[in-house]
Amino acid sequence: MKLFLAGGGGGKQEEELFETFIKVRLLSFNDWSVIGKKRTGNPGRFKYLEKIKKYKMKNNLNNLEIFLDSGAFSAWSKGIEIDIDEYIKFIKDNKDYISHYAVLDDITDPETTKKNQLYMEGKGLHPVPCFHYGEPTEYLEYYLDKHDYIALGGMVPIPKDRLVNWLDYLWRDYLTDKEGRAAKKIHGFGLTTLSLMLRYPWYSIDSTSWVLAGRFGSVYIPIIKNGKYDYTKIPHKIVFSDKSPKQEEKGEHYKTLSWMQQKIIKNYLDEKGYTAEELGEEYKKRDELNIVYFLDLEKELSKKERIFEKKGNKGFSL
Repeated sequence: MKLFLAGGGGGKQEEELFETFIKVRLLSFNDWSVIGKKRTGNPGRFKYLEKIKKYKMKNNLNNLEIFLDSGAFSAWSKGIEIDIDEYIKFIKDNKDYISHYAVLDDITDPETTKKNQLYMEGKGLHPVPCFHYGEPTEYLEYYLDKHDYIALGGMVPIPKDRLVNWLDYLWRDYLTDKEGRAAKKIHGFGLTTLSLMLRYPWYSIDSTSWVLAGRFGSVYIPIIKNGKYDYTKIPHKIVFSDKSPKQEEKGEHYKTLSWMQQKIIKNYLDEKGYTAEELGEEYKKRDELNIVYFLDLEKELSKKERIFEKKGNKGFSL
């Protein structure tokens, strides 16, 4: 599974994280889109892409991957419409730095998404098509027939139980072969729930979990099984922030855990080069360590083929 890190604040910290950690990134065209003279998204991301260009040219790196999302949903939620020709131009202008790019989708109308797919293809592009939660499966069948790389979207606001039912149905009946192997490359847009990342044999996903956890004071700590880290299990999410009110509650903060629990966690922190004190004081350090966790997760899940267990819909096995 390939994990494209999404979110973040842009600017200097993001540039520093990029140079140190982030080599696979999801960015949104909405951050560059301009309505009149006003940029609609985060201008810090524009500088970030320029940084990527300079860094790649200077170091001759071929392992930098950028997945460009249109950001249509974010724009729509603000009452803004993205111009498809501007989107196409941006992709062509930056084609040497963008590895994958999504169709300009419309979460309210699958037919418009399909028309945009065909329009972009007519302009010489090969966007990743997107099938959204709740859309008629005839659109998914159309994309599966014509494309090897397909995205699933519209999942962010859906309650987890309903989303699991929908995803189980898709993976069981459309996205896997008889043995439960992924039949196509499937990308999951906006997956912040780790159990959903682990349940299905995604080819790639994007997630803001690394930054959301850190900004709320927490760090992911992998489960230890038989003396080794087990990345197939849901990790602990430990609160470290010195500003968190949970430090007054027993068992709810690193400071109030038992000495044995603290020792186990400290061993992990020592291995990764961090201290509990700096994680308590600096959200940047929490961001970094959460990135380290997700990079390790990506590495471990890529070692073995994952099979979706269709019987009983229990997810995949290793």
